[in-house]
Amino acid sequence: MAPSRVAIVTGAARGIGAAIAKRLAQDGFAVGVLDLVEDNCKDTVAAIQAAGGKALATGADVSNAEQVTAAVTRAADELGPPTVLVNNAGILRDNLIFKMSEDDWDLVLGVHLRGAFLMTREVQKYQTEQGWGRIINLSSTSALGNRGQVNYSAAKAGMQGFTKTLAIELGKFGVTANAIAPGFIETDMTAATAARVGVEFEQFKQGAAAAIPVRRIGQPEDIAAMASFFASDEAGFVSGQVIYVAGGPQD
Repeated sequence: MAPSRVAIVTGAARGIGAAIAKRLAQDGFAVGVLDLVEDNCKDTVAAIQAAGGKALATGADVSNAEQVTAAVTRAADELGPPTVLVNNAGILRDNLIFKMSEDDWDLVLGVHLRGAFLMTREVQKYQTEQGWGRIINLSSTSALGNRGQVNYSAAKAGMQGFTKTLAIELGKFGVTANAIAPGFIETDMTAATAARVGVEFEQFKQGAAAAIPVRRIGQPEDIAAMASFFASDEAGFVSGQVIYVAGGPQD
């Protein structure tokens, strides 16, 4: 029996998550579009449906186990058992370490790492039953270190170890796990970073592009293209990898 063609993408109301959800729908997946507030997913769902795809808006705090279980169960009931999971949900609480509060640390680690853990634990049951699955985790070039992001950097580095261990544990069930580490991508999140450092976003983007070998900043669709490959049948022998999608090599 062919595996179910159902994907769940977290943090899919906008930005990279929305682009991935739309691309997977284009690839033939029914997509559970998950974000903190269900109403915020409506634009992504509408875009998928307008293009002839199938999608379901779901609200959940990915760091809350009960909400995760409810959201995944609803997606499975309404769309079918999920075989692709994209752990994209993320938040920023940037600050230098001497100014960073415990709440800023806990919130960022909670959404990224606890959220990815809870979502994966819930979805892997469906994947292993189907004998086919794809887990795609969003890391970042910040995993290599970035001033003012000790919490985010730790979370994104953690996503890489999480990914590699999932690949080891789940491979025998036909499930692969890979991570995408974006560089500078034009999103609301990078606009917020520009605002934090007091630079106009256009100037911020120009400065970033000048330091990137391909001489442009990334778009959410650049990340979606990588996710599309990882979710494909052809990527079945690629697992436990971290791919930097950043316009050039990373240290």
